[in-house]
Amino acid sequence: MGAWGTELYASDFGQDMRDSVKAVARLPFEPARLLDYLCATEPRAANDSQDPDHAVFWLTVADQFNKRGIDCTDARDRALAIIAKGSDLAAMARLGMGEKSLAKRGAMLQELRARLGAPIAATKLRSVLKGPQKLLLEPGEVVIYPVCQGKPINPYTVGKDFAFVKAWRQDGFGAFMVAERGLVFDHLAWYRPLVICEPLAEEPRLSDLFAPRRWLMRNPGTLTPRHFANMALRSLGRVVTDAAKLDRIFPERMSAHGAAVSDISIANNITVQDLGPHEAHRVKHGYPPTPRIQALADIVAV
Repeated sequence: MGAWGTELYASDFGQDMRDSVKAVARLPFEPARLLDYLCATEPRAANDSQDPDHAVFWLTVADQFNKRGIDCTDARDRALAIIAKGSDLAAMARLGMGEKSLAKRGAMLQELRARLGAPIAATKLRSVLKGPQKLLLEPGEVVIYPVCQGKPINPYTVGKDFAFVKAWRQDGFGAFMVAERGLVFDHLAWYRPLVICEPLAEEPRLSDLFAPRRWLMRNPGTLTPRHFANMALRSLGRVVTDAAKLDRIFPERMSAHGAAVSDISIANNITVQDLGPHEAHRVKHGYPPTPRIQALADIVAV
């Protein structure tokens, strides 16, 4: 559960669920289907009443739906039942919450109960996506981009008159290969980049990138057409990768859910840099080396 307190969104889980509902609310579906997506994302919290996050799941979903004008009877009834039975307060007590804090949380829950029990106020229609976000890059696609000391152009600052923007001067090229891509909630696009570890002095061709050089798997991120243009990304073409080789070399990969839900741009994850001094510390203390490849040939299908 992480940090928790008297407010509904005091826990890490509650904050994460708020972000998830915000993302799901953009989907062009009826309330019941939106709820199905959320339950599929956190099945234990949604379905297991003994899970420590069970009450927070339903209270948060019901509250966020209510605030966004989404009339979901199931979510509302589940939350009201949890409040009536005292399930949330019991869970907080088991976690060690004191009497004064329990009283404050109880007052918060009664306010929530009153709000959920009232008719949802008529509001303007929520803004929704017209359809799934377009997938701009294919698996195996190799992309190059200008960098300054290994850093790509910050797509959020293009056209801004900031000192650090003016100080950015291209001194090389970065490159990444799309290891994976997908759609969270069948609508929110994400990409997982495999990034070179040293900037290239000259603009490369695709064949140049098959020379021996280290590549690291980075965390997934999102990419809009605007960011694609702002970072001056350019595709060199595709290579056919071997999924089994990728799975063997990179067996543990961060879920793309958080990046897609929070719209974390891939720009945050394609800085060209090597492992750094922490790698020696990692190995010294018995942890396995950070997974990497020494050439694209390591993952290319034969």
